[in-house]
Amino acid sequence: MKNIKKGITYFVLCVWAVIQLFPLYYLFTFSLKNNEEILGENILGLPMSWLWENYIKVITTSNITRYFLNSVFVTLIVIIITLIVSLMASYGIYRMQWKFRGVLAAIFMLGLTIPIHSSILPVFLILKNAGLLNSYMALILPYVAFGLSMGILMSSGFLSGIPKELEEAACIDGCNVYQIFFKIITPLMKPAFATIAIFTYLSSWNELMMSSIYINSENLKTLPVGIQSISMQLITDWGVFGAALVLSLVPTIVIYIVMSNKVQESMVVGAVKG
Repeated sequence: MKNIKKGITYFVLCVWAVIQLFPLYYLFTFSLKNNEEILGENILGLPMSWLWENYIKVITTSNITRYFLNSVFVTLIVIIITLIVSLMASYGIYRMQWKFRGVLAAIFMLGLTIPIHSSILPVFLILKNAGLLNSYMALILPYVAFGLSMGILMSSGFLSGIPKELEEAACIDGCNVYQIFFKIITPLMKPAFATIAIFTYLSSWNELMMSSIYINSENLKTLPVGIQSISMQLITDWGVFGAALVLSLVPTIVIYIVMSNKVQESMVVGAVKG
C-alpha cells in the first residue's frame, strides 16, 4: 500500500513537472523555427531545421542588448537599495524601542495591500514635478518603494530569531548601534538576502506598465518594454521574436538554478524563526 501511494505521488509530481516545463520547451523550440513551421502543423514538434540564426538576427537587427543592460542596471540598483533599506528599517522598527515604531511598521505593512498599478497616475505626477520622468530614477524609486514592504516583512522574521543577548554583549564590549548592526546583525541575516533579492528581482525585471509609461527614450527602455517594441518590428518573423523572449528569460532561469536552494532554505528558516 505504501509503495502504491509513493508511485501515485511520483506520477502526479512527474505530470506536474511536465506541465510546468512545457512552456519552456515550447518557447525554446518556437525560437528555432521559421514562420511556416510555427503557423503550420509542426507548432508543437521539434524544429525540422534548427534556426540558430534567429538569435543572431535579433541581436544584430534590434536594440535588445541595450534593453538587456538597462534592465540589469535598474534591477541591480533596486535590489541593492531594497536590501540595505529594508534590513536597516526592520532593525530600527523591531529591535529599537521608540514611540512611533508601531505606527511606522503599520504604514510599511499597508504597502502590501496597495496594488502597484493603482498608483501609476500619482507616481507619474510626482516624477513629473520632480523632473525625473524618462530617467533611470523614474523606475528605481517606485520599484524600491513598493519592494520595501515585502523586504521588511521577510527580514523581520529572521530578525526575531536572533537573540538579543548578542547585541547586549556587543554593547557591553563597547560597540555602538552601527557596529552592532553591520558587524553582528547583518552577517546573521545573510539567509534573508537571497529571499529578498529574488522577490525584488522578479518584480523589477518583469515589470511592464510603469516602465512603458515613465520611459520614452529608446536608450532607457528596459527589456519588457523593449521586447514589446521588437514585437512590432518582427511581427512577420515569429521565430526571431521567440528568440528575443528566450534571451529575456535566460537570467531568470540562471538565477533560479543558482539561488533556488538558498531561497527554499531561507523561507523555511524564516518560517521557523518567525
